[in-house]
Amino acid sequence: MGANSESFLQLREQEIATLYDATFTKKEAQSVGINLAKQIIDGGNVSKHECLANLVRLNEVISNAITELKESVSDEKVTILGVEFTPMNGRTMYNFKEDELWQSLSNKLKQREELLKVALKSDEIIFDADGCEVPKISTSNSKSSLTIKF
Repeated sequence: MGANSESFLQLREQEIATLYDATFTKKEAQSVGINLAKQIIDGGNVSKHECLANLVRLNEVISNAITELKESVSDEKVTILGVEFTPMNGRTMYNFKEDELWQSLSNKLKQREELLKVALKSDEIIFDADGCEVPKISTSNSKSSLTIKF
């Protein structure tokens, strides 16, 4: 990070800590963000791409600051400025792969998925190892997205 960026953050440390009071709700924060985007889109005063580039960078700064600060707060439930901090223990994760039967069934399921993919792409009728016809399943698409790297 450049010297200017570090100076900026040092000057803004106190300002960031007191930026919003306890009455500023999550819905209001979301609304402010949406309104900011709409002003940028409709106003045409600044480049949408340049603004998005800088917001992505700012988001990275904020996300990492949040991560670091989360590690330094206490393990007590507390509400500060209308924001509730509730510590939670990590979830229990089951190691199903340790069970041979589960592993066998999981492998069969993966093989079936591959067979279904082949059947979908093929113009011919496909049969599984038991001689049963493999159906052509439907597909659905995930939402389109925009990848941003810097």
